[in-house]
Amino acid sequence: MAQANIMCIKWGTLFGPEYVNRLYSGVRRNLAHDIRFMCMTEHADGLHPDIEVLDLPVEPFAEPMAQALAVANRQGAMRKVSLFKPGLVPDLQGPVLGFDLDVVITGDLAPIWSMAPGKIAMRHDWTEKRKGRPTGHGSVFRFDPAVHGFLYDDLAANPYAEVEKARGSEQRYTSHKGMDRDAFAYIPEPWVVSFKYDCNPFPTNYLRPPTLPDEARVVCFHGRPKMSDAVTGYSGSIIRRSKPCSWLADHWITRTKDDLGAQWA
Repeated sequence: MAQANIMCIKWGTLFGPEYVNRLYSGVRRNLAHDIRFMCMTEHADGLHPDIEVLDLPVEPFAEPMAQALAVANRQGAMRKVSLFKPGLVPDLQGPVLGFDLDVVITGDLAPIWSMAPGKIAMRHDWTEKRKGRPTGHGSVFRFDPAVHGFLYDDLAANPYAEVEKARGSEQRYTSHKGMDRDAFAYIPEPWVVSFKYDCNPFPTNYLRPPTLPDEARVVCFHGRPKMSDAVTGYSGSIIRRSKPCSWLADHWITRTKDDLGAQWA
C-alpha cells in the first residue's frame, strides 16, 4: 500500500503544537496507510517526534504578495502556497493531502485520499456556493506537487496580480487555478462538514448540543468557535453559540491521548 503524504502549516502563535499533534493522530487513526506527516513551521517545539518538520520559508515574492494582501485586507492569508513549491520535499512521491489546523478528523479519510487522481480536490465553500460561485474551501485540499506545480509557479511569477485577481483569498486562488486547467474536483460535501453550518446551526444550537453528521470525515471549525471553544460550550454572539460537545472532546482529545499519550495531546 502506497505511503500517504500529509501536510499542514503552522505559523505564528494562534495554534499551539497540540493542534498539530491532534491532527496527526486523527489522520493516522483514520487512514489505513503508512503516514508521512509533515508540518511547515517556524515553531517546532512540542510537536510529536514522528512529525517531520519543514522550515517555514520567506518566499522571494513575499513583499509584493504582502502588498496585494494588505490592499485586500487579508495579510498573511496565502502562506499555504509555500506547500505547493515543486521540489519542496525532494524525496516525496505521489499526492499530498493537506489540512488546516482548525479541523477535526472524525471518519475514514481513504475516499478523500483516493478520489479523482491527478486533480486538485477541495470541498465547495459554503458561503461561495450560497452566492452561486464555484470557489473551493481550503481547510482540506489534495494536490500532487509533480502535477500541480503551477500553484506555486504562477504566484511566484506574478504575485501582485495573482493575489489581486484572487481578492486575497488563498482558497479562491487555489481552486480557480485548478479549474482553469481542468484539474479540479470537488470533495463530496457530506465528507467535509462545517461545525457552525452543519453540526451546530442557528437556531437549533439553542435547543440541543452539536451533532456529528453520519458521513462526516472532517469537521471544519472555520471562523468561530474553534475546537478549544466548542468543547466546553461557546457564547460568542446571538447566532454563534454552542452547548458542550462530547463527540468533539472524544475525537479531538481523548482519542489522541489514547493514541499518542497525554503528553502529546
